[in-house]
Order: sequence, then structure tokens, then C-alpha cells
Amino acid sequence: MALNSILKIFLPKDRIFYQLFENVVEELVKMGEKLKEIVNEPEFDKRAKLIKEVEEMEHINDDYTHRIFTELGKNFITPFDREDIHYLATSLDDIADYIYASAKKINFYHVNPDDIGIQKMGDLIALGCVQIHRAVTELRNMKNMRQITDALVAINSIENQGDDIFDMSIERLFATEPDAKEVIKKREIYQILEIVTDKCEDAANVIESIIIKYA
Repeated sequence: MALNSILKIFLPKDRIFYQLFENVVEELVKMGEKLKEIVNEPEFDKRAKLIKEVEEMEHINDDYTHRIFTELGKNFITPFDREDIHYLATSLDDIADYIYASAKKINFYHVNPDDIGIQKMGDLIALGCVQIHRAVTELRNMKNMRQITDALVAINSIENQGDDIFDMSIERLFATEPDAKEVIKKREIYQILEIVTDKCEDAANVIESIIIKYA
């Protein structure tokens, strides 16, 4: 078999990982924007419809993640280390899982999301997903390293801001909320939202590891 024919067999399979990762981060951006809508929607029933949309997006991302793992088992040639592909797929899937979990908890606990802490966290998460998208879409060529590194720095800043908002929200919650049940419910929602920003930073760390090895 000619060398060109061999390359035609392997290269498309090699590139499929980039496309799948790009599909995942496109869904993450949609999920982040939908979470912002949820935390700014005062009506329970309207929030329920939005949460259902987030659930569907999370299922779509589960399918993409499963395809990444399937391709990893099938393909001899991969664009970067198999372990890094696995770590990146897992970290992106965690972001989607926790976005859905945080959205679901709001209605599950019948919490009014008209809360400055919850809404600011929603803004941060949406921004974090955009920065993850910026970084991941540049992995295909790794030509615009400045865009990747700027995105990673922004994600780190978002995680730090998330920690600060979490601390201030908890402090305000204990100072102003007389209902112990509300304290428990809101604290858990703050915690899950803060975990999303942690998961964005985890993904950023994997991306940083990849570009150090291959850039």
C-alpha cells in the first residue's frame, strides 16, 4: 500500500478527537449561557423548562465524551498523549455534570435564585465556559498560543473570583438568613456553583499540560 494511502487511513481518525472536543466545548458554552438564564428567571415553571434544556445538553455531551473514549480505544494514532485525551475529556464532562447539577438543585430545593451570589456565580461560569472554548479550539493547530495562554489565565482568575464570591455569599447567608433550612439549601447551591469554577480550572490545567508538551 502506498504511503499516501496509509496516511489517508490514519489522519482523519487522528483529527476526529479535535472535532469531538470542539463539539463538547460548544455545548458547554450553551450550557453556561442557559445557566445564566436560569439564575435570572424568577418563575419556577419557566426555570424548569430551561433546566430541561440543560439536561438535554448534558446528555449530548455525555454522548460526545463516550465517543472520545470509544475512539481512544480504536485508534493507534492520537493527536496527543492518550492519558491527556482521557483527562481532558473527563474534566470537560465534569464541568457539564456540575452545571446541570447546580441548575437542577435550584428548582429541586425551591430556592429563589434572585440572589447576588448565585447570579454572579452564574456569570462567572458562563464566562469560564467561553474561555474553555477559546483554549480548546486552538488545540487543533496550536498556532495562536497567546489566545490559549490568555484563556488559561482568565480561567484561573475566574476560579479565584468564584472562591471570593462563595466566601462572601456564605458570610452574608449566615448573617441575614433566619431560616435554617434556607441556609442549608443555599449553601449547597453555592458549593456546587463554586465547584463548577474549580472544574473549569482543572480543565485549564490539563490544557496547560498539553501545550507544554506539544507547543
